[in-house]
Amino acid sequence: MNAIAPVISAHPTATEMLRHLVAFDTTSRNSNLDLINFVREWLDRNGVFNRTSLSADKTKANIHAIIGPHVAGGIALSGHVDTVPVDGQAWSSDPFTLREHDGRVYGRGACDMKGFVACCLAAVPDLVAAKLTKPIHLFITFDEETTMEGAHTLMSDVGASGLKPSLCIVGEPSLMLPILAHKGRLAVRVTVRGKPGHSSEPGRGVNAVQAAAEAVAYVAAEARRLAAEGPFDRGFDPAHTTLHVGTIQGGTILNIIPELCEFVMEVRAIPSDDPHAHFAKFKAHIDAHIAPAMQAIDPSCGFSYEIIGDIPGMGLAEEHELATLTKQLAGSNSAGRVSYGTEGGIYEQAGIPTIVCGPGSITQAHKPDEWIAISQLDECDRFIRSLAGRMVK
Repeated sequence: MNAIAPVISAHPTATEMLRHLVAFDTTSRNSNLDLINFVREWLDRNGVFNRTSLSADKTKANIHAIIGPHVAGGIALSGHVDTVPVDGQAWSSDPFTLREHDGRVYGRGACDMKGFVACCLAAVPDLVAAKLTKPIHLFITFDEETTMEGAHTLMSDVGASGLKPSLCIVGEPSLMLPILAHKGRLAVRVTVRGKPGHSSEPGRGVNAVQAAAEAVAYVAAEARRLAAEGPFDRGFDPAHTTLHVGTIQGGTILNIIPELCEFVMEVRAIPSDDPHAHFAKFKAHIDAHIAPAMQAIDPSCGFSYEIIGDIPGMGLAEEHELATLTKQLAGSNSAGRVSYGTEGGIYEQAGIPTIVCGPGSITQAHKPDEWIAISQLDECDRFIRSLAGRMVK
């Protein structure tokens, strides 16, 4: 029995529920099992069917809950409960104690995205009482901020259960405006192995830093080409696929030919483009223009690759029934596109049409004194209850 659970009222507000969720330090490097047990206890108290799926090391879990008929179909509301770290950030108060001031609540994860999860959980008693004719599923996941293993694991479990929803709304912060599409993201760690030697005899060694620099120059050139030539999707800013190298390390001292260099690159692709195709083109360039000269000196030299992040893009048609429904519920005449990634692409790959719509702004996430407006929580609460109203007719 979690010590926090008994103090929750029978009909909590979203802010009350959020206070409990923020109190759990679910930074991605930590276990989330205490929070998951707390949520399961709340669902059990309200008679809601729920099941968990565990991470490979069994230190984290997802929840799949079903309110209403215990069948496939219906619509899922999805949110992750892991957060980014607070290390090195200057907070005005304890980041794991929700603080309310001037119409806002502050705390790690309040915006991204425990606020949405809190709205879903606070609505549970009324959703149960509504006697839904179609199910509302709750997806609560781990490790969205890192590997997205949680969503992949959840989809495997949901597929095996035979209880897959027909549609999904991911509650990432969008100021409660519908988001039809986001870019895919492929992140790759590239390791370059050269041959060490004295810098006075460069022909006897293979300079890993210079080989890496040639590869980075290719990435920069491709980024410029895509900006100029496209393909383009004018709903995005920027409207094209982007390539980027974010970190690079290599070498020891100036008079030693560097043996190792490592850099991390990413591709953020519009939904009609394939980030893996750009990565394949990058590797083909290495194999044709950089690696041969290295291996002519020493065959053990060259490049190796590790994919460290792979987020599929998401793209929902403007005329899709989910787009129409979400715009109606949100009171919006339009829907947007964003360049950051969500779990929505994973759900879409699993055959579940998905849209993003949630409280708060992404500009408030990941920062010290992360906050969400209480008015946004109220708007999300109305959205969820309006959705339920569509499912009792």
